[in-house]
Amino acid sequence: MQSLIEKYNVPGPRYTSYPTVPHWEKDLFSLSSWSERVKIAFDQESKSDEGISVYIHLPFCESLCTYCGCNTRITINHSIELVYISTVIREWEQYVALFGKKPVIKELHLGGGTPTFFSPENLTLLLKGIFSKAYIAKEPDFSFEGHPNNTTEEHLLALYALGFRRVSFGIQDFDPKVQDIIHRKQTFAQVEFITDLARTIGYTSINFDLIYGLPLQTLDSVINTIEKVKLLMPERIAFYSYAHVPWIKPGQRRFTEVDLPDNETKRNLYERGREMLEKAGYKEIGMDHFALPSDALYQALENKTLHRNFMGYTPCHTTMLIGLGCSSISDCGTAFAQNAKVVENYIETIDKGELAIVNGHLQTENDRNIRQHILNIMCRMETSWEDASNQTFSMYETVERLREMELDGIVELNFNSLKVTEAGKPFVRNICMAFDERLNSQSEGKQVFSKVI
Repeated sequence: MQSLIEKYNVPGPRYTSYPTVPHWEKDLFSLSSWSERVKIAFDQESKSDEGISVYIHLPFCESLCTYCGCNTRITINHSIELVYISTVIREWEQYVALFGKKPVIKELHLGGGTPTFFSPENLTLLLKGIFSKAYIAKEPDFSFEGHPNNTTEEHLLALYALGFRRVSFGIQDFDPKVQDIIHRKQTFAQVEFITDLARTIGYTSINFDLIYGLPLQTLDSVINTIEKVKLLMPERIAFYSYAHVPWIKPGQRRFTEVDLPDNETKRNLYERGREMLEKAGYKEIGMDHFALPSDALYQALENKTLHRNFMGYTPCHTTMLIGLGCSSISDCGTAFAQNAKVVENYIETIDKGELAIVNGHLQTENDRNIRQHILNIMCRMETSWEDASNQTFSMYETVERLREMELDGIVELNFNSLKVTEAGKPFVRNICMAFDERLNSQSEGKQVFSKVI
């Protein structure tokens, strides 16, 4: 295994989309083409009663977590809350006008940043503004991210009253040394209190985010963290690899590669963590995720309805995802669009009555075929094709890129199908990279992605 880790530990995408953002063809994209494709997709969705997903990016945090790769704004000025909320609601109104009628919201997620930076009253104001222009599906999937230190009973009650039943808490690691260097401190007692409170109120699915490969992290600290997590048994766990990209996120320069676990140690952290989680009753879901058999995410895996989008793994399949707020990414099934990343630029554009989109990509038929294969691999650990000659991309070249992985025992290849082996699960991103024509056709250049392991 160690030799395979050294061989395949190369920079690579996480594939929340295909093509990935660095390979979008921005010159072929326009706001008018995006609007046209959104309208077509919405009209098709209306006929199917599938509903849409909505992601709202709330970027504000009171302090910087130095490991973080998200788009954030660090401030203690809470007067920005109402200005930002008003802007997000007006952006939503622009989309509803484009749709031509009220959409049905099937899935909604508040991400960040720190959504619980906002007061319960202001979150209620935001969501009532969104819901006033939409219908809610019969069994919606509403979730939010909360910081254990500032999520209050009032937050939990207000969001529960609005239909939220899932909350995700960022834990990362309980080791004080690790918490100090990544500037993310919360005690086990704080996490236990807010978890118990959420369950008492009625939340049915609680997720903990954990990260392996953090600076100063050791096998003992990961074992200790997961032992504490097992005392609370959240329904879901995201056990991510730390993405070290200091050339993109300068906050990560608080530490250096010397402080990080080496490749072998980092992989051991994951393998030991996975072993502990599986012994505790968790089932591995796709890549980096675990769930108890009672949770909807595991049931979606069993039913082969598991889906992956810009919000990560989800039991809900919707073709359209509308991203609201600065830096949010939208997906209408045939195109992607990203909002301005700087808060002031985002607000200024919405104030002009325009969508705040600055970047996008119109998918080709080729893109959609490759995207489906990558989704199949990430959600079901397998994919198939009826006839390589019927593919709009070169399946022959893709299979050739997979041959070495077959020899290494990472995949099983048949005439028209691929299956990820048990030994191949740590290398899912590498397998997807074999399908990525845009990545494989690019010339060597600066490093864009973090390493896959």
